[in-house]
Amino acid sequence: MSPADELEIRNVLARLAQFADSGETDAYVALLTEDVVWAMPANPTIGLAASERRGREEIGRGQRERMAAGHQGPGSNTMHVVTTIAVDVAADADQAVAESYFQYWVDTATAPEIRNMGRYRDEFRRTGQGWKLARRSISFG
Repeated sequence: MSPADELEIRNVLARLAQFADSGETDAYVALLTEDVVWAMPANPTIGLAASERRGREEIGRGQRERMAAGHQGPGSNTMHVVTTIAVDVAADADQAVAESYFQYWVDTATAPEIRNMGRYRDEFRRTGQGWKLARRSISFG
């Protein structure tokens, strides 16, 4: 993997978090492969059931649902922070895996508080439009 590939993947991770917070759904899903899989375990602390979403359309719908519920997007005063990123590329150089930590902050305008934190295991695929997220597996704690 070239340093440019790693930088592009890191930027995809950053933009996903930023677009989740800004509510730019079209820009958000443009960072995903068409066949993307988003796997999230249950989290009873926040009343979240386990789910697995597939494809850009379904993931975009999920983002719009979270915005409608006030969990992200404009006016929600929430922030996704991604850190401690490690990127590894597969031998064929067209696939990569990134492991990172995340924090989900609420009440960022008044009394910032971490509501949730965990790990992302992200699989990326090089496409004709650059590196795209192909699978995200989330774990909490």
